[in-house]
Amino acid sequence: MFFEPRIPPNTGNAIRLAAGSGCSLHLIEPLGFDLSEPKLRRAGLDYHDLASVTVHENLSAAWESLNPERTFAFTAAADTRHTDIDYREGDVLLFGPEPTGLPEEVLADPHITERVRIPMLPGRRSMNLSNAAAVAVYEAWRQLGFPGAV
Repeated sequence: MFFEPRIPPNTGNAIRLAAGSGCSLHLIEPLGFDLSEPKLRRAGLDYHDLASVTVHENLSAAWESLNPERTFAFTAAADTRHTDIDYREGDVLLFGPEPTGLPEEVLADPHITERVRIPMLPGRRSMNLSNAAAVAVYEAWRQLGFPGAV
């Protein structure tokens, strides 16, 4: 789930990730672009019809629609590594907008099960949004045994 994403190609890459891995991509408005933008379409190539993408009016609407049992908020302000989580079917992986990340009011939301981070070298601020999502999704999918994969 991307909270208020700003950069079209990152969301296009995430659409491609969703198509390739079978996960669903949830986008929380406001978006920093129109979903028909050429840069987004180009990044997603011809995968738009193969991906499950849902746009939610706001975070409250997403919580109501998804009713997640567990939500992991990805942030540099966390001690738990993303590989320390035992992922389960239905977990929500929440990522913040470029360039700010998740705001504190979202991180404090009671739907957040835990804050997690992707390890990086010291002095680095963050990873690219679509790269971080790919790292996290593939770790969760690996732990689940890559169901449906060839």
